[in-house]
Amino acid sequence: MIKYLCLIAIIVLTACSSPAGKKKQQSDADTPELSDIKVPVYAWLGGPGKATDQEILDNFTDLKNKGIIGLLYNGGHDPLTYKRVGGIAHEVGLEFQSWIPTMIQGKNPKLPPELYAFNGLGESAWDKPAYADYYKFLCPSREEVYLFLEELYGQIADLEEVDGIHLDYIRFPDVILARGLWDKYGLVMDREYPQYDYCYCDHCVEEFQEQSGIDIRSVEDPAEVEEWKQYRYDLITEIVERLNKRVHESGKIITAAVFPGPNSVAKKIVRQEWNKWNLDAFFPMNYNDFYLEDTDWVGQVTREGVTALNNSKPLYSGLFICPKPEIKSQQVDPENHGLLPEELEDAIRESMENGAAGICLFTPGRMTEAHWEVFEKAIRTEFTIK
Repeated sequence: MIKYLCLIAIIVLTACSSPAGKKKQQSDADTPELSDIKVPVYAWLGGPGKATDQEILDNFTDLKNKGIIGLLYNGGHDPLTYKRVGGIAHEVGLEFQSWIPTMIQGKNPKLPPELYAFNGLGESAWDKPAYADYYKFLCPSREEVYLFLEELYGQIADLEEVDGIHLDYIRFPDVILARGLWDKYGLVMDREYPQYDYCYCDHCVEEFQEQSGIDIRSVEDPAEVEEWKQYRYDLITEIVERLNKRVHESGKIITAAVFPGPNSVAKKIVRQEWNKWNLDAFFPMNYNDFYLEDTDWVGQVTREGVTALNNSKPLYSGLFICPKPEIKSQQVDPENHGLLPEELEDAIRESMENGAAGICLFTPGRMTEAHWEVFEKAIRTEFTIK
């Protein structure tokens, strides 16, 4: 979804709920204010910018004291950043996963333009990306792309200070945007349009024809060809499985931010068949406002995801927070929308009662004092799965 990076214990319970099942660097499970937490909570967080070590330490300590058990941290590509920040996270007792976009990559001397995806009109995501300039998606059929990603994630997974790798943008561009984004981009996306449909590069087209006997460029409506959809699901799945193997070789966990579903949303709009991925945990971005839905929908897609995984792996329900509740109704851009304080408890309840292992906040920095007050009570509530 546009710009929603879009953009896993402190207590005994979360040691079991964590994707890694790892022990924290320091234990304070007996701390009164933390020992009664019932809902494991992760957070997507970016940085460090110009923050000093002390500023990072203070921020992480505050987050931990609020009940957060682990960070999915986006700090670019430099391993030294994750070594530094991960060390501070471990000092506090937080789990630390490096949150790094996968298929979206900006200009990089290791990535020539021909490795980027092409849409149904033959336009490259390199110089004519869909929706926004940063939507420069790589082609997942190219071996060079996988080797780039393997090197990127591998050197970070090898760091002692990193507990795992968190994949993001592990997908194709949105062939259909979430309904709440149509007005922002002045679009009516009532079907799959070729300018938003990827990838039609020579390599993908030729490989698919070898496998299926179908020349997809000669098909009147490619959206009707189920084999073509499956081919692209499988391209993403193959990259995930190969990265999964590489990260596990480092003894670390690997997780991913995914679209809701998978069947109702993820497969349909971004070609993510994530229930087939052998990851350690899943973080569906159940951002209801983007779909013009209420908190009941959060429960519905949580249940869908848990069922699709056959309860085999933990699923953490991603919740999108409204940063300025008092003016939400005046905000045109849906990226300024999100859960109001009075909706947050319902969203947490819907997630947990429908089988989530916990929740994940996007982002702590968007939480107001009113949000934190609701949050403090909700994460100490014992929810029963329906």
